[in-house]
Amino acid sequence: MTLEIDKIKFDDKGLIPAIVQDNQTGNVLMLAYMNEDSLQKTLETKETWFFSRSRQELWNKGATSGNRQILKGLSLDCDNDTLLIQVEPQGPACHTGKETCFNNVTFEAEEPNRQIVHEIVAEIKKRRKNPVEGSYTSYLFREGIDKVLKKIGEESSEVIIGAKNEDKQELTSELADLIYHSLVLMEISEVSLSDVKNELLKRRTSSEV
Repeated sequence: MTLEIDKIKFDDKGLIPAIVQDNQTGNVLMLAYMNEDSLQKTLETKETWFFSRSRQELWNKGATSGNRQILKGLSLDCDNDTLLIQVEPQGPACHTGKETCFNNVTFEAEEPNRQIVHEIVAEIKKRRKNPVEGSYTSYLFREGIDKVLKKIGEESSEVIIGAKNEDKQELTSELADLIYHSLVLMEISEVSLSDVKNELLKRRTSSEV
């Protein structure tokens, strides 16, 4: 499906707000503005380009910082006056060095858990690159794949026991242990979350699900 630019409702200054979202985590990274030229350049280069209202010029996100945003998807809302840009970020979106510009939380009913798997994966990668004394994750990397496989075997058995005991809390805890050790194995074996998601996507669109 192609974007029909003549259907877009730019405002009286020729601009349209563009919400930028991480296509893997779903995090909203930033809000910027596009005009027709920056939108065209975004589509052509597969990197985000915006229009600076203060400088009155186009700017390529990450051109100076290196924190580019690779275009993965683009959607227009139902009123044709707002864009949703899905990207693969190559670094922080915010000029402060934060992942997202939306860091000033003013209300939160409960701590969101939608990012926890991605956060744990990031921590596992960090521990592999920079081992920390006393860190269990660093210990697993030091011991190697055989140790990790042994733990996955143990945790799998404990998941079965938890399920047979019909104990929801026990099962939840053991599943968390199994997932964690599986994530460590994925890092060792260079299998990414995206790889697994893509495999699940293929299965969803086939007769396997």
